[in-house]
Amino acid sequence: MKKIELGKSGLEVGEISLGCMRLSSLSQDDARHVIDNAIEHGVDLFDHADIYGGGESETVFANAIGMDSSVREKMILQTKCGIRKGLYDFSKEHILRSVEGSLKRLQTEYIDILLLHRPDALMEPDEVAEAFNELEKSGKVRHFGVSNHNALQIELLKKSVEQKLIINQMQFSVMHTPMIDAGINVNMQNDGSVMRDGGMLDYSRLNDMTIQAWSPFQYGMIEGTFIGNDKFPEVNGKLQEFAEKYDVTDSAIAIAWILRHPANIQPVIGTMNPQRLANIAKASDVKLTKEEWYELYRIAGNTLP
Repeated sequence: MKKIELGKSGLEVGEISLGCMRLSSLSQDDARHVIDNAIEHGVDLFDHADIYGGGESETVFANAIGMDSSVREKMILQTKCGIRKGLYDFSKEHILRSVEGSLKRLQTEYIDILLLHRPDALMEPDEVAEAFNELEKSGKVRHFGVSNHNALQIELLKKSVEQKLIINQMQFSVMHTPMIDAGINVNMQNDGSVMRDGGMLDYSRLNDMTIQAWSPFQYGMIEGTFIGNDKFPEVNGKLQEFAEKYDVTDSAIAIAWILRHPANIQPVIGTMNPQRLANIAKASDVKLTKEEWYELYRIAGNTLP
């Protein structure tokens, strides 16, 4: 699998990562198979959050591999914090408490990357900065980033936070493209021209942040996957056409579409099926043409002005 550098941090990882939200539903043996299979196919960044499975996903992950040093050195562990029941919380106290919990559940001395999960409307940037400084100084967290933040929210954080923010996780797929739409429909009076994230795609490139695409097979927020969905015959027909051309699966083409963008977006794949992950990993060897990329964009329901 091809490698990318995360946010000019010197941290190089496979260009596809594995989201571990569903790991809590697996047995220890099945979880180990999923993890070993991922590493075998070049996937070395494992994305967690303190809330996944109520924390159980991190526990299952650590128990599955035993977290011995030889295995730990092969992977980049990323986790997120900031979501509590009924609220978001970026207080220093909660960030520190959340990291301690993740370290314990993951059975590791440090987390490679910590992300702030969803924006806290009551955020005090100075409190976040204090937490980050303490975590970095103690060696408990090596890199920092955010998730689901817009450009101005990141700039507000940067007024106080000294560490470079190397990642922003955003929902993105062939069927969820607001990051792309606004840049194409500049100065138009249509829905696509609405900038919903403060120009996050261009901002990330200008500021050397890596966008991680979550739910890369999903349409809408909770509706479901578009792969093989009868609601989207044109999209699936085109995915299958390109899959046959490149001798990969339709899911691999959907990921290749994301990888084709020059921003070096890193998809976060949530499958717990080892064979499906192996098939998707082949997307790293596919480079769609510019014509094919735009054809998929248009057939997904987008009109070029």
